[in-house]
Amino acid sequence: MEYSVGQVAAFAGITVRTLHHYDEVGLLSPSTRSRAGHRRYSDADLTRLQQILFYRELGFSLDEVAAVLDDPVADPVAHLRRQHALLTERIERLREMAAAVERAMEAERVGIDLTPEERFEVFGDFDPDQYAEEAERRWGGTDAYRQSQRRVCGYGKDDWLRHRAEQADWGERLAALFDSGAPADSEAAMDLAEEHRRQITRWFYDCSYEIHTGLGEMYVADPRFTAYYEKIKPGVATYVRDAILANAVRHLDEPDRT
Repeated sequence: MEYSVGQVAAFAGITVRTLHHYDEVGLLSPSTRSRAGHRRYSDADLTRLQQILFYRELGFSLDEVAAVLDDPVADPVAHLRRQHALLTERIERLREMAAAVERAMEAERVGIDLTPEERFEVFGDFDPDQYAEEAERRWGGTDAYRQSQRRVCGYGKDDWLRHRAEQADWGERLAALFDSGAPADSEAAMDLAEEHRRQITRWFYDCSYEIHTGLGEMYVADPRFTAYYEKIKPGVATYVRDAILANAVRHLDEPDRT
């Protein structure tokens, strides 16, 4: 069987631009082309794509994925063993992050001293109080929660409006980049992820790369936060998560900057 680039993109849930990019960098080149010169993918190509997407899901850069898949001594069983080990490590890391702060704290509601009219002007039909009890129960003992509480208690209407405008501007630029077809591990996408991390640090709490990565996972794991990003653009929640992971990997060898 042979498949067109459009069919493969639909199967895998990725964009045609991403497949073109994989071809351009030599990570996944289609086995054949049609008489008209169009890319045609084989079953073996689909198997390699599955492997690529698995390692990308774990935060590997494209260069790292290529090094793993092109290892001359690796065989299918070796890949399965490697994947099992990586998944086990990821599960453990996520358990350790379970006490970290998720995006609910970005819209912190406990201590917000606004009139009903001001709250509606700032938050619209979103009610930040609905997350208050859950946030305190899950993260009330963390330094990040306490730090966020101290800062938020001092914010007034103008502060929240400024924060909302900052988020809206970031969201517009994110949507434009997503529409352009730029991969989530592109320089521009990682820069937006870094800007997002710094916004959290500036407004709420010191957001390390570890915490930021945990937030990225929350954006696709928790339907409430997925819905927030999907309103920007369908597919953006996963895109943001991937950009956050890529940005964290980019900074692994650098000191943690908050």
